[in-house]
Parts: sequence; C-alpha cells; structure tokens
Amino acid sequence: MEFGTAFRKCTKQKRNCLYNICRLRYGTSDAKPSKVDISLAGCTTGVVRVLLISPAEITKVRMQTQKPHHSVATSDHSSKPKYRGSMHCLKMIAKEEGLGGLYRGCSALLCRDCYSSALYFLTYSVLCDWLTPAGKSKPDILAVLVSGGCAGTLGWGVATPMDVIKSRLQADELGQHKYRGPMHCARESVKAEGLTVLFKGLGLNCIRAFPVNMVVFVTYEAVLRLAEHLTK
Repeated sequence: MEFGTAFRKCTKQKRNCLYNICRLRYGTSDAKPSKVDISLAGCTTGVVRVLLISPAEITKVRMQTQKPHHSVATSDHSSKPKYRGSMHCLKMIAKEEGLGGLYRGCSALLCRDCYSSALYFLTYSVLCDWLTPAGKSKPDILAVLVSGGCAGTLGWGVATPMDVIKSRLQADELGQHKYRGPMHCARESVKAEGLTVLFKGLGLNCIRAFPVNMVVFVTYEAVLRLAEHLTK
C-alpha cells in the first residue's frame, strides 16, 4: 500500500462504513459491530480504495518497470526513459490508452483489496479483543502493536498472489498486451514460471508489513483516543 495517505483514507472509510452498517442493522451507529460487520466494512473500504488509487498504482508500476525508450521520430538513438515523472506518466497513459488505461488491472486490484482489507481489519479486531484484559474496554499499546503487525502481515500474505497479477497486468503496456485478463495472466505466469511466481515478494511484503502496521495502528488508536478526549 502507499501507506500514509492510503492508510488514513482506508481507516476513515472503514469507520464510516461501520457507522452506516450499524445504523442500518441496529438502528444506531453507537451499537457494537459484529465481526461480520467489520469484515463487510473492510471489504467495502477496499472497493472505495481501488477507485481512488488505481491511477496511482498503474503509474507507480509503469515508472518502476519502464525501459529505455528510443525515439523513432528523430535520428537520436540515445536511450531515454519514456516517462519523465509521475504526472507525465499519467498523461502519457491517458493519451495512448485512454482513461480506461488508468484502470488497467483494476479487476485484479479489486480482488486483492476486497478480501485482504476484510481480513486485515477483522484480524486486527479479533486480536485486539483477545489481547485486551478482562474489565478493560480498549487494548493497551502492546496489544495494538502485536495486533497491527499480525493484521498487516496476514493481509499482505493473502494479497500477494493478486498483487503479482495486478502488477503484471499494469506493466503490460499498449503494443504488448500479452494478457487478456487476470485469469489469463495467472495461467500464463504459472505455466511459464511455476506456481511460486504468484508468491514473488511475499517474504519482503510480510517483513515490511509487520513493523509498518505496528506503527500505523498505534498512531491510529492514539489519534482516535485524542479525538474522543477532546470531544468530551
């Protein structure tokens, strides 16, 4: 994830979804949400997140995978990067592939973020409840650190296969288009490189996810508690 902004948007959307779900199911937004409510809110958050970040995701992938570009309009055969920066990359994708090009790989991204976000927030909630001592209504900092780290690691663990497919679809530029969709990409990738191709980067994703999510959830809980204190 593009953490920072992306995480803040995710958690804000998740809370808004929970309030609305509780209002619809129980008649009040103050009702304690069930685990199903939390999973549904996380899944809905993933959908909203995809709509917001898909152009940024494809820009990131194209910038990271771009190869030297040779100009055919001039006699200059020197190698230059095709994209000069993020905004230039966005404009070039929209120009060459249309606005739909900014959402290439969106179906794989949607699959990745829906179930991983649902599992992400559900894991955090379950572990926080489990690690919170009896008689206390909120988890302590150690419970938040452990729960956040485990939630992030598990979330990225299940998201990695679809993340690999998403990245391959987004790196598949106009003129190449070797993949017809997520299932075709998965079949061709596994056929060429074996089943392990779907788990490329899994170790690094998990190693990164644990400390990052420890910090973001501690920050998240601290801001929530500060806001509650200030509104009393």
